[in-house]
Amino acid sequence: MAKKTVRDIEVEGKRVLVRVDFNVPLDINTGAISDDSRIRAVLPTIRYLVGHKAKVILCSHLGRPEGKVVEALRMAPVAQRLSQLINLPVATATDCIGAEVEKEIEELKQGEILLLENLRFHPEEEANNPTFAQALANLADIYVDDAFGTAHRAHASTVGVAKYLPAVAGLLMEKELTTLGGILDSPEHPFVALLGGAKVSDKIGLMQNILDKVDKLLVGGGMAATFLKAQGYSVGSSLIETDKQDLARELVDAASRRNVSLLLPLDVVVADGITKEATGQIVAISDIPENKGIVDIGPRTIEMFTEQIKSCQTIFWNGPMGVYEIEQFAVGTKAMAELLASLKATTVVGGGSTAEIVEEMHLANKMSHVSTGGGASLKFLEGKTLPGVAVLLDK
Repeated sequence: MAKKTVRDIEVEGKRVLVRVDFNVPLDINTGAISDDSRIRAVLPTIRYLVGHKAKVILCSHLGRPEGKVVEALRMAPVAQRLSQLINLPVATATDCIGAEVEKEIEELKQGEILLLENLRFHPEEEANNPTFAQALANLADIYVDDAFGTAHRAHASTVGVAKYLPAVAGLLMEKELTTLGGILDSPEHPFVALLGGAKVSDKIGLMQNILDKVDKLLVGGGMAATFLKAQGYSVGSSLIETDKQDLARELVDAASRRNVSLLLPLDVVVADGITKEATGQIVAISDIPENKGIVDIGPRTIEMFTEQIKSCQTIFWNGPMGVYEIEQFAVGTKAMAELLASLKATTVVGGGSTAEIVEEMHLANKMSHVSTGGGASLKFLEGKTLPGVAVLLDK
């Protein structure tokens, strides 16, 4: 961990602005928080600051209000949930910048917590507007970034603020960088990456960067169709990225040259539509009907992936194996989640939908690490510099 953390800086009596990722999913009908894992993930940092008598000012975005005030996306329900989880009062500010907020912060005592209003109610946040960043910085003496999930975005609250305040990592940010950095730099071998999801294009950078580091690469999900098509198989009505077939072929060849086992499904579940009423049919990859598309990996593939994964010491998983939202096409994904949860190996789950799946299945606590950043974890594992990390002070 090359960056300074909240432990490396004096916080007592200081106003500490903490960028958190409280962009939690909300129930469409009730507006209630349906998954609070992102709030729970930053509790260690908040507890540390409260315990060290800092004045804690939290800031986050929620949803996509697109620079306007949207009543349904106010931060009050998040403050309420945080208060329940941390067992302390959490006040909410009227806005995230301005004289009124400055007055609310002036009244803040050591060890007290204030959550600012949704940052994205201001278009200047996503535009990384320097005036807005300075207005945020005016509220505090120190900046702590604990929002790994937004570290790949150069916004005012993730990058801009660091120009005006000493900037350090929070404890969650430290954990993310240490764990993900660890599987890139010094994984225990054999090391396998299990990749799924809809598109090859989302994972190409990751695959290219980890090819030198893994012993095995297992490809499932919708993206397997592009690989199968590139290998000369007919994939029926499956969605494929025609412009990525050459790249898929190149990846297979590159893996072969490096003695990396790149394994594609042996059988798949196909259906004539992606609906709750659709019925799946298990077929070998050589027998995919013209009028049907791939919706999950088949039982032989589950068996093969299981055997391959069981023999490994480090497993990184990102992307579902099928259409997880539809019960009958979630079998492969659930099998992989249950398998990883049962292993004694180091199991690292990439953020986004994969993290949501293991949370929903109540298996997150059985994994070594579940990342809170979907796009951020992919960018980091692609070997890219994350803007929100680059601006933090070096040790």
